[in-house]
Amino acid sequence: MGYPANYRYTKEHEWIELDGNRAKVGITDHAQSELGDVVFVELPAVGTAFNRGDTLGTVESVKAVSDVFAPIAGKIVEVNSELESSPETINSDPHGAGWLVVIEISDPSESNSLLDVAAYEKLIAEE
Repeated sequence: MGYPANYRYTKEHEWIELDGNRAKVGITDHAQSELGDVVFVELPAVGTAFNRGDTLGTVESVKAVSDVFAPIAGKIVEVNSELESSPETINSDPHGAGWLVVIEISDPSESNSLLDVAAYEKLIAEE
């Protein structure tokens, strides 16, 4: 699976799709592949504020439980409630329907330090 060129990425394998002062966040195809079959997702409540690097929630698979980190500071304005009943969507469509949350961004300049697609692909090639 290719990585969307318009997304930004973290070294912890989250992706972020910027849209004005909002950002959709999920985990990358690489992350879901390493986790295996996702069986449960714990997401924050709408209205919860986070700093960059804070734990947003967890993704649990048959192999492990992994924290998901906020790639950017802000407040949760939407969660993907479909994942409660269909967490496996993260495996089948990690960069689309498997998104986790939408954050209203506090400081848009924070996104400048995230990886572009070329830097992210280089990172996972070195792992």
